[in-house]
Amino acid sequence: MAFDFKKEYREFYLPKDRPEVVTVPTMHYMAVRGEGDPNQPGGTYQRAIQMLYTVAYTLKMSGRGGHKIDGFFDYVVPPLEGFWRTGFDPADKAAFRWTSVIRLPDFVTEEALRWAKQAAAEKKKLDCGAVEFLTVSEGLCVQCMHIGPFDREAETVAAMNRFLAENGYVNDFTEARLHHEIYLSDARKTAPEKWKTVIRHPIRRG
Repeated sequence: MAFDFKKEYREFYLPKDRPEVVTVPTMHYMAVRGEGDPNQPGGTYQRAIQMLYTVAYTLKMSGRGGHKIDGFFDYVVPPLEGFWRTGFDPADKAAFRWTSVIRLPDFVTEEALRWAKQAAAEKKKLDCGAVEFLTVSEGLCVQCMHIGPFDREAETVAAMNRFLAENGYVNDFTEARLHHEIYLSDARKTAPEKWKTVIRHPIRRG
């Protein structure tokens, strides 16, 4: 059976719908950095997602194409995630700065990712040069499952902030420690009020 990160690491992908503290280990991702409105059809964000999934499935299917990656095992492609810079006007989506990512299995090295980018570009005729290997060490965080449309995330964030104040923590945003979202629902097939998104913030003791 294919390895499923969501099932094997439920504490990071399937939290409760109330805030909780979690220590997140170092993880490796494929990533595309950019800025702009994520809802713009054919915009920078949409192109970034296309690149990520193209490379992700090239890696997953590598064995069937005859390319051997040391340590390879079959796995379910992990969900799309996003790191978002804070301090912007939520209404000004054109000013959003983001890093879209998909988690990589540990056997995927920088060399393997370079191969997948080139193979994807050749097979799919898509320039994937913007995809990069990214290592993130989030450490101590607060997280919560948000259920509903993205425009109502502020309600969940407010609950997270109340939890922090009641338990002696504060947010700890920096250029390296960012607002983090994990998208568990297919927005094309699920009603907005049922979308599930993990929201995670870096914290420290107050």
